[in-house]
Amino acid sequence: MSETTAPVATAASATAAPAVGRARAARIALRTLTVLLALFYGVASALPKLIAHPSAFESFDTMGWGSAAMYIIGVLELAGGIALLVPVLSGVAPIALSALMAGAFVVQMSYFDGENAATPLILIVPLALLAWTRRRSNADLVRLVKRRA
Repeated sequence: MSETTAPVATAASATAAPAVGRARAARIALRTLTVLLALFYGVASALPKLIAHPSAFESFDTMGWGSAAMYIIGVLELAGGIALLVPVLSGVAPIALSALMAGAFVVQMSYFDGENAATPLILIVPLALLAWTRRRSNADLVRLVKRRA
């Protein structure tokens, strides 16, 4: 006599499938957000500064900062956008870009009477989300630096 057994679904296995689906959807959403922010910082924000587009040049000229500051900020934004895509830097990059956005907010309030001041604040929200979700990569970065030191 042979016994046949059928898999028995338990409450834990019934709820595990939707949880796995939600986790996968969350990972995809975070990756999409990361790529969109990297593209924004690399193309929409850094590129005009690095090619000295007239709109970027006028803004820095209005502040009296000159082209050197424009290029430096452009390089920092490009580096931050690229660092968002590097796994070991993915936790520290949003923190650095948030600091850059805090500075951009202060500049907007100081030199341009608050015009477009909401943009850096809006960008800090998804950067903070990325920084929080990728906080474990900061520990990996610290271990890597300590190992090389």
